Amino acid sequence: MRFLRTWALAGGVLLAATGAQAAVITLNFEGVAPYPNTNDVLVNVFYNGGTSSAGLSGPNLGVSFSGDVLLLCLNTAGTVCSNTSKGGFGVPGSDKGAIFFLSGNPIMNVAAGFDTGFSGVFSAPFTPGTTVKVWSELDAAGSLLGELVLGTTPSTGCDPSIAGSANYCPFVDFSLAFSGLAKSVAFGGTLNQQAFDDLTFGSVTPGGESQVPEPGTLALLGLGLAGIGLVRRRKLN
Repeated sequence: MRFLRTWALAGGVLLAATGAQAAVITLNFEGVAPYPNTNDVLVNVFYNGGTSSAGLSGPNLGVSFSGDVLLLCLNTAGTVCSNTSKGGFGVPGSDKGAIFFLSGNPIMNVAAGFDTGFSGVFSAPFTPGTTVKVWSELDAAGSLLGELVLGTTPSTGCDPSIAGSANYCPFVDFSLAFSGLAKSVAFGGTLNQQAFDDLTFGSVTPGGESQVPEPGTLALLGLGLAGIGLVRRRKLN
């Protein structure tokens, strides 16, 4: 069995106004560390007014993580730095960095809150059962607004000239719609074998409504108090 062990995080952000709703924010993990890197960079407070363990500063979005979040250096054409890649697919400009959680049941707090939906992309070819839960208060407190259970993803189908020998490739969309204002997201399951990218607050489309969902995306089956969603496809090794 293959694990993600010492890997790092690169961080960037996409913001898009959505009319009467709060701005859509996407964490694309570009810029958390220099590219390529040695997969040992922690995101730390990069998105909360501080720096990553690589010493790089990110935008102060009021987004913080309760556990260790490690950057994955994604393979691109001409650069092989891990067993993970987007293989030329996904949100444009987001192909060099993704993340995975080292252990525990991490919580991602969003101080300003967000509505409408939570979405992103993931790769999990070996282990199903990752849970994604959206809560009304910080630290996974208050009301459970929605829940997803993610399945497995394919480990084939990526162009080797872009992805190298990566078997965490490609990534698949996941999406959770809900009602109300959310302030935290809790992740559970075998998180050291799941890679995530393009975590999007305020939209059911990874990267925001201007992005076109990948045509090969499959929906699984997810439970939510106010939202349903589920996905299957790609993982980490």
